[in-house]
Amino acid sequence: MEKLWGGRFEGKSEAWIDAFGASIPFDQKLAKQDITGSLAHVKMLAKTGVLTNKEAEQITSGLNTIQKKLATGELEFSIKNEDIHLNIEKHLHEEIGTVAGKLHTGRSRNDQVATDMHLYLKEAVQEIIEETHLFRQVLVSKAEENVDTIMPGYTHLQHAQPISFAHHMMAYYGMLTRDQERFSESLKRIDISPLGCAALAGTTFPIDRTYSAELLGFSSIYENSLDGVSDRDFILEFLSNSSILMMHLSRFCEEIILWCSHEFQFIELTDTFSTGSSIMPQKKNPDMAELIRGKTGRVYGNLFSLLTVLKGLPLAYNKDLQEDKEGMFDTAHTVLTSLKIMTGMIETMSLNKDVMEQSTEKDFSNATELADYLANKGIPFRQAHEIVGKLVLACTKKGIYLQDISLEEYQAITPLIESDIYPTLSSKTAIERRHSYGGTGFDQVQAAIQRSKLQLESEKTKKAYER
Repeated sequence: MEKLWGGRFEGKSEAWIDAFGASIPFDQKLAKQDITGSLAHVKMLAKTGVLTNKEAEQITSGLNTIQKKLATGELEFSIKNEDIHLNIEKHLHEEIGTVAGKLHTGRSRNDQVATDMHLYLKEAVQEIIEETHLFRQVLVSKAEENVDTIMPGYTHLQHAQPISFAHHMMAYYGMLTRDQERFSESLKRIDISPLGCAALAGTTFPIDRTYSAELLGFSSIYENSLDGVSDRDFILEFLSNSSILMMHLSRFCEEIILWCSHEFQFIELTDTFSTGSSIMPQKKNPDMAELIRGKTGRVYGNLFSLLTVLKGLPLAYNKDLQEDKEGMFDTAHTVLTSLKIMTGMIETMSLNKDVMEQSTEKDFSNATELADYLANKGIPFRQAHEIVGKLVLACTKKGIYLQDISLEEYQAITPLIESDIYPTLSSKTAIERRHSYGGTGFDQVQAAIQRSKLQLESEKTKKAYER
C-alpha cells in the first residue's frame, strides 16, 4: 500500500518499523475530533473559495458517512496508515475518490492533531468539572448529616483536638473546590484553535482561521503558527491539575483506609466498594480506595513523562510529540473514574459515631481546653501550657485522663480551677467553643455548609445560563 506522503521515497519501510512509528493504536481515540475538525475545515475552504461548493459537498458527504460508521463501530483502522488522520483520509478516498485529497489543502497533520487534542481535552475537562461538582455536593450532604458527629482531629497522626466530622468533610470540599477552579481556569488555554497554522509557517491559501475556530466552538486562535503546532502547555496544565486533584483524593483515601481498619473502626464501606480475600474469610478490604491511592502515581508519571518529552524540543513539530497522547488519555480516564468511585464511596459509607466520639474521651485531645481555661483565668499561656503538660505526664503514668483528676487535686495546683473545668474538658464543649471563622465550632460548620450550598447552586445556575 502506498503511503499518502510517499512521493519523496524510493525504498519501502519494514512492517515492524512502521509499527514502532505508528500512533493509530492509541490516537484512534481522536477519531470523532478528527472528523469534526475536518468538517469545519472543508466548510471554511468552501467559504473562502479554495474549494468549489460541489467539492465541499462531496467531501462533507463522505465525512458524514465515515462519522456514522464510527458511531456504529463499523470503522476499521490500519497500522499501515500510521495515524488517525491518514486512516480517516484513506477511508474518505474509498468513499468519494480522488477529490478526498483536496481536504488536506491549507493544513498539515501538525495543526490537525493539535486541533484534535484541543477538542478532546476541552470535552474531557468539562466532564471532570461536572464530576468534581457532583463529588463536592456529596461532601456537603455528608457534612450536613454529621455536623454533631464528633471525631478526633489529628496532627502527626496523633490525637490533637476534637472536631466535627462535618468539619473534616468540608476540608476536602475546600480542596476539591480549588481543583475545580483550576480546571475551569485552564479551559481558556484549551479553548484556542491551532487549525490553519499548517506545518509551522501558515499557508499560502486564503484560509479564514477565525471562521473555522468559530465552527469548532473555539473562543480564539493561536496568534503564532509556530506556537500553535508545538504548544503542549495546555496538556501539561491538565496533567498538573489532575495530579493535584488525585493527590487530594489519595489523601482522602488514606484516611478512609485507616478509618476502616480494626484499630479505628470509624466507618464501614458498602460491599460495592470493598472486596474480600481468597484465603481469609473475614476480610473486607477497602480496595477501591487503595486503587485510587495507587493510581495517583500513574497520573504523576504522565505529567513527568510529558515534561521530559518537551524539555529539549526545538520548534516546531517533532515526532517526540507523538508521546503526548497516551498519558493524556490515561489521565482523563483515571481522574473521571476515580471521581465517580469517590462520589459513590463517600455517599454510601456508614459512620460508627459512638466509636468516633468515644475515641475523643479516652485521650488527651482536651489538653488545649485546660490550657485555654487557665489562660482565661489570668495565667500566662506559656505557664498554663507547662502546667497542663506536667498534668498529662502524671496522668499517663497513672493510666488516667484529665477529666479523671479530682477537683481537690486541680485546686492544689491553683485555686483558680473550679468545678466548671469538667464540662470544659468535654469534647462537645471543646468544639462548641471554637467560634472563630472557619473553625470546627458547630455554628461555624453550619455556616460553612450553607455558604457551600449557595456556591454549588450558583455554579449550577451559571452553567444553565451558559447553555
